[in-house]
Amino acid sequence: MSDDPCIFVGGGGEGYATPQNLLLKYGNRHGLIAGATGTGKTVTLQILAEGFSAAGVPVFLSDVKGDLSGIGASGSAEGKLHEPFMKRAATIGLDLQYRAFPVTFWDLFGQQGHPVRATVAEMGPLLLSRLLELTEPQEGVLNVAFRLADEEGLPLLDMKDLQALLVYVGENAEAISTRYGLVATSSIGAIQRRLLVLENEGGSQLFGEPALDLADLMLTDAHGMGRINILAADKLMNSPRMYATFLLWMLSELFESLPEIGDPDKPKLVFFFDEAHLLFGDAPKALVQKVEQVARLIRSKGVGIYFITQNPADVPENILGQLGNRVQHALRAFTARDQKALRMAAETYRDNPRIQTEDAIRDVGTGEAVTSFLERKGIPGIVERTLIRPPSSQLGPLDPALRTLLITSSPLKGKYDTPIDRDSAYERLRAKAQQAAAEAARAEDQSPPQPQGETDARDDEDGFQRGRRYDGGTTSSTRKKTTPKTTTRASRSDSIGEAFAKSFARQLGTKSGQALVRGVLGSLFKRS
Repeated sequence: MSDDPCIFVGGGGEGYATPQNLLLKYGNRHGLIAGATGTGKTVTLQILAEGFSAAGVPVFLSDVKGDLSGIGASGSAEGKLHEPFMKRAATIGLDLQYRAFPVTFWDLFGQQGHPVRATVAEMGPLLLSRLLELTEPQEGVLNVAFRLADEEGLPLLDMKDLQALLVYVGENAEAISTRYGLVATSSIGAIQRRLLVLENEGGSQLFGEPALDLADLMLTDAHGMGRINILAADKLMNSPRMYATFLLWMLSELFESLPEIGDPDKPKLVFFFDEAHLLFGDAPKALVQKVEQVARLIRSKGVGIYFITQNPADVPENILGQLGNRVQHALRAFTARDQKALRMAAETYRDNPRIQTEDAIRDVGTGEAVTSFLERKGIPGIVERTLIRPPSSQLGPLDPALRTLLITSSPLKGKYDTPIDRDSAYERLRAKAQQAAAEAARAEDQSPPQPQGETDARDDEDGFQRGRRYDGGTTSSTRKKTTPKTTTRASRSDSIGEAFAKSFARQLGTKSGQALVRGVLGSLFKRS
């Protein structure tokens, strides 16, 4: 094993003297970092990222708590943990050398790193439905909208493109329903409301151009070290569904765009998915199947996925079974449910006759873990109680001034800073509406005037119809029982008949209309 390039993770066995290594050629076989809060998961993530970077493998990780940015600075002998780190290094046989690593900072909101965006079309209806928490009928309407955009040549780039498209679908719902199936306006309204909520949460900054070029995640520096891409996720975690959906979109894009390379000597990219329970919690079956497919097939494209979560039970079994490299920090077992989860976690490891796996998982302290890494021919290694090596970079958040300096000196400076708003669905639908309005105005201006005789005949017919509907001053919808005033037939005929005749004459604007109304009303009152 010592002849194969590897990442030294820590010392295991008796006296922590046996090296525990992650073989680089199995780095794309995925992995798991699990454990209760405060047991050392973040440090394990940091030392694995350092190891991959030193081997020339680019890394992508999310900084949920804001303390992983220190990878961009060197550790220091003045640090408060220097003495414990040196003691631990001596115990496991490590010559600890402090150093910084090349980093690229990203931020969905463009405040703590380069802005990172995706287009609505790239996100797709499945992930967008998950992001908006849509029901099945609403997801169906969204699929119809995406299909219509493809057929009509309407690029969906940003939020206003999708909103304009939904308005267009609502206005033409009857015709669209005939072709694609029922499109309920109530579903369109619900989607628009969810888009408004997403916009209020800052989601509008997620969509647009320039969209993230995945090649920019796989860069190395001048010394051949892989760049560590750090996504600022402390603010993003206020919208956990947006966080999980965005990272899943990145994985899906990597899966669809990268070529097959088989089994490389080392990964092309390693992707750390922190707070993995957010991805699977309440996820629909179709989404879980999508993640399972990506995890199963993306290995052959040279990408390794490492899930970080508190409990292995947070990851579905079909996906958990594909995670070959595991670092299990302590699990607390205070309740019956916790004890069951502890037993299940222990059963997933290859037994070591020297230790009880269940006891080791419960008893390891901070900085320790139960580890198992793939050995030759991809065989899982036996479980070992391991003392994790200390990091070479700074432990804790980076100084803001240094962070700003690293961002301004990044090779990607200026590429994503300015958003682009090019011709897309919103502009094309607006132009189509303006053109339709202009054509309607021209048609109205060019319509020939009607002949006077035709107008008089229409007036006569209209007056006759109005006269037939006269029912003594009431209508079918407002008829009420009233006490008639005491009056003679002659005065009633003269006053009411004349008044209505003049009224209709004013409305009709013709003498023939007045004559018609007089005749009809007169015959009605004579019969009475």
